[in-house]
Amino acid sequence: MNKIKVLIVDDSAVVRQTLRSILSSDREIEVIGTASDPFAAAEKMKEVVPDVMTLDVEMPRMDGITFLQKLMSQHPLPVVMCSSLTESGSETALKALEYGAVDIIQKPRLGVKQFLEESKIIICDAVKAASLAERKKISVTPFRVPPKLTADAVLPRGTNKAMIQTTERVVAIGASTGGTEALKVLLEAFPEDSPGIVVVQHMPEHFTRAFADRLDDLCRVSVKEAENDDTVIRGRVLIAPGNKHTLLKRSGARYYVEVRDGPLVSRHRPSVDVLFRSAARYAGKNAVGVIMTGMGDDGARGLLEMREAGAYTIAQNEASCVVFGMPKEAIKLGAIEKVEPLDAIAEAVLNHG
Repeated sequence: MNKIKVLIVDDSAVVRQTLRSILSSDREIEVIGTASDPFAAAEKMKEVVPDVMTLDVEMPRMDGITFLQKLMSQHPLPVVMCSSLTESGSETALKALEYGAVDIIQKPRLGVKQFLEESKIIICDAVKAASLAERKKISVTPFRVPPKLTADAVLPRGTNKAMIQTTERVVAIGASTGGTEALKVLLEAFPEDSPGIVVVQHMPEHFTRAFADRLDDLCRVSVKEAENDDTVIRGRVLIAPGNKHTLLKRSGARYYVEVRDGPLVSRHRPSVDVLFRSAARYAGKNAVGVIMTGMGDDGARGLLEMREAGAYTIAQNEASCVVFGMPKEAIKLGAIEKVEPLDAIAEAVLNHG
């Protein structure tokens, strides 16, 4: 088996060493070198071209965004941006995705054991997903970690509490790798009076608010980062905050979201499975579930529960996905009623019911 060759570019020696250790611990990944800035990276690439590059944003001599633009225009390859993702830096990270980066990962915060253990999974999965986006293959042996938790860890499976029928529908959407740009395309297609929408997009803490603000500027629907007890109403999209699970709940005829802490589910927080399970329980046949581009299987089981509860379920097709992992797993489980290209999903949602 050929290993995924990774070049690490970061001005911090501590970060370079930590990323090398994390990535090298995965048997499918080989770190072929590290560089302290883009000029040193260019010299390394004269010797060997990596399959994936991790790239810092703020560096001396040339910043990561400028280097990314040059790289994509001359020698494109999968790039995973590495950023601390503070509030002030989130817009820069969003620009990186616009300029061609496959994903964003958060720099490890040294000295916090639990954070580092969770980061190993997130970082290695991000690199693997980036390599798949380039190779167009979906065949990855999971990184050896403790057993994945299911949605039971946050919301035990229980009886259906949905109303038999309501005049309002709720749309639950899940996405991961490639999802930031795919969601932009999807949400821009919805009119102002669209059904209420709740989205889980795998991304780190502090990143989701800037992402929601960006979409709010571009879309006819209102888009905001979800806060606990926000009402799900027509013309509004709620984006699950990074590092928090977001569940759909119902009180009478009112749908709202619950934002809460909890363990990683399907290796993610927020988890698509958690959102979809809550939609199955509290909305049932009044819901539409959509699963989009992303690596892994988060959302597949939850979407099957939605379909079994009477919800209408849609998967993004392979041709329009950056990584066809999550939709593929949902299709394999029999959770999907309709497979659509990205530019047809909004119409399919609006035409149902």
